[in-house]
This record gives sequence, structure tokens and C-alpha cells, in this order.
Amino acid sequence: MSFIATPQTMHFPEVLPLQSGASLRDYHLAFETYGTLNADASNAVLVCHALNASHHVAGVYEGQDKSEGWWDNMIGPGKPVDTDKFFVIGVNNLGSCFGSTGPMHLHPDTGEVYGADFPVVTVEDWVNAQARLLDRLGIRQLAAVLGGSLGGMQALSWTLQYPERVRHAVVVASAPNLTAENIAFNEVARRAIVTDPDFHGGHFYRYGVVPKRGLRIARMIGHITYLSDDVMNEKFGRSLRAPTLPASPGSAPPEGAGPAGGGPAPNLRDYLYSTQDIEFQIESYLRYQGDKFSEYFDANTYLLITRALDYFDPARSHGGDLTRALACATAKFLLISFTTDWRFSPRRSREIVKALLDNRRRVSYAEIDAPHGHDAFLLDDARYMSVMRSYFDGIAKEFA
Repeated sequence: MSFIATPQTMHFPEVLPLQSGASLRDYHLAFETYGTLNADASNAVLVCHALNASHHVAGVYEGQDKSEGWWDNMIGPGKPVDTDKFFVIGVNNLGSCFGSTGPMHLHPDTGEVYGADFPVVTVEDWVNAQARLLDRLGIRQLAAVLGGSLGGMQALSWTLQYPERVRHAVVVASAPNLTAENIAFNEVARRAIVTDPDFHGGHFYRYGVVPKRGLRIARMIGHITYLSDDVMNEKFGRSLRAPTLPASPGSAPPEGAGPAGGGPAPNLRDYLYSTQDIEFQIESYLRYQGDKFSEYFDANTYLLITRALDYFDPARSHGGDLTRALACATAKFLLISFTTDWRFSPRRSREIVKALLDNRRRVSYAEIDAPHGHDAFLLDDARYMSVMRSYFDGIAKEFA
């Protein structure tokens, strides 16, 4: 049973220097907390979110149907990250479109919407902003920092930027940096957005439009990479949508018309008109995901966050040597990967494990044989949940 979650906002008038050399001031962070902070503030767990998620990690909003937090199956009373034991904090990253200061907000100097003038942010910038929020909450050290995918990169970065403030780091379905293939997927998605005629160089807010076509394509590309081939075949295979009769010769087929008997359209013109060229179930599913995404996500935010993914590479300043990069980490680690996750493959998690072991750090590693691809970190695999529950039960004994 989910509990009622309450969104909060904290304002920061001071300047936040960014890695790019730019800075932000008069910004605000949206966040939520669950559970109770104990007397010595030793039971705090920070949850870092992935690309299209937010600070709404767990619980539901009062009076709103279908408002569960994106990791509600993981976090809550009696769940693997038990809020009867832990004080859990979810923070929305700067540049997002879910409450924290981002491209949709007003620039404090000009009074105009930031749009494309919002500064580039990195994983390290997000961690610095999160640290300031924790300072305000009176939390000097985290029992754990936890994240999946891009959130896992933030968790890893916490152990490098603030090693003395993290006792445990839980890094799920993540990587020490993106492969060239991953950067390529991100770039194709970004090009879909910036070449949309409604993008207007990132200042589409002025024109009262949204580059929905670009956002739809970006989401479709991303969604393909989050699923495994096995899951797509099992769920959709090569199934066609229910066929309908073709249009009569010489007239434009009506909306929703498709080829008779599930066969190919007689010509390209008929194909283009048939159900808006949707014939296979997988096409329909991807269109649905793209349409839904374009209604709630900001195009500039998508560009910012995928760039932050691309830039993350703690080994870069150490000549590409990940072992040297992780030498300053003092936390204990749990890393989890999934066998069918080709976007953030187990091999990438094992790179982190090896570098930590080379530094003689305490590391636990679980490689889960799950069929769901990258999205497995959000789902209810019993083995995955058991590993998480066991690890966090162990952390809880440290302050019990």
C-alpha cells in the first residue's frame, strides 16, 4: 500500500558554480522525503533519478489516481528500502522540467524564460546541488546514496566528490561512462528535436508551440534501447494491428484504414494513409510512448540531460584509468546489473567492480538474469528485490 507523498521546494539565492564555468543563482530544487530522520541523522538515503524521472520517487499524491512514484515498488514501508527504518530523499535535478529550476523558468537577470540560454549542467553539478540541499536538511553523512542508470552515475560521483559523506553507494544498471554507441543514440534523438520546425532554436516557448514531433521520435529511439529483443518479441512479435478494408480506387483512404488481410499496401500512397502508416503492434506501442512523452517532457531538458549523460566520465581526468579515478572513494558498494541490458551492459558494471577491488574497497555485485533489458531496474524481479532488501537491511543494522 502506497503512502501520501508531499512535494517540497527549497530556494537557494547563492551562486552555484558549474563545471562549464557558468553559474546559477536564485534557483530552486524540488524534492520529497519519506520516513523520519533519526536523532543523529544517520539513516538518510538519497535517491538519484534517471533521465525522465523526478523527485517523486515513492508514494502517491493525495486525490490523484495513478500518481505512484517511479520507484514505488522499491521504496516505502516494509519495502526493500524500508521507510520505517530510513529517511529517504528524492531530489529533482537542475535543468529538469518537474519543479527544479530549468529551461522553462525565468532567468533572474533578464526576467525572460531561459530556453536555450539555460547553462549546460553535468552529473557533478547535480551532486553539488544535492549536497547543498542535504546541508539545509541537517544531513552531514548519508547512510546510502542510491540510483539506477543516470542515477547510478550520480551515486558513483557522490563517492568521488564527497567521499566522507557517503557510507554506502548502490549503483544499479549503470556505467562509468557512455559507450560511443550510447552517445550516438543520444545524438540522433537530439537531432530529431533540434530539427523540428517548432523547436525555434530552443526558444519555442516564445511562440506558444512545442516540438512534439522531435520529442516523439527521441522517445521512440530511447524506448527501443530500454527494452531487450526478447521482451519486444514476446510482447509484440510481428503482430499486425487488426486489418481493415482498403480504400476504394481513386480516393484517399479514410483515417484508420489499413491493408486488407494484413498484407502490404498496394502502393506507397495507400501505405502512407493506412492508420497513419502504423501496421505492426510494435509501431503502435512506440507511437503511444512517443505521444505520451511529448505531452509532459520539455525538449530543452531532454537535450541537457542527455548531454550530462554523454559528459560523465570520472576517469577522463586520470588518463582514462578508472582505478585511479575511484581511489578516493571510501564507501562500501553494491552494484547490480541485468544480463539483457545492452544499453548499460553487465560488462560496464564489472569495470567499476574491478576498479574498486583494485583499490581494495568493499564491493558486493549481483548480475541478475532478467529478460527485461535496461528497464529491469524499475521492475519487480524477485531476485533483484531480494538483493536490495538484504543489503539495506544490513545498512539498517549499523544505526539500529
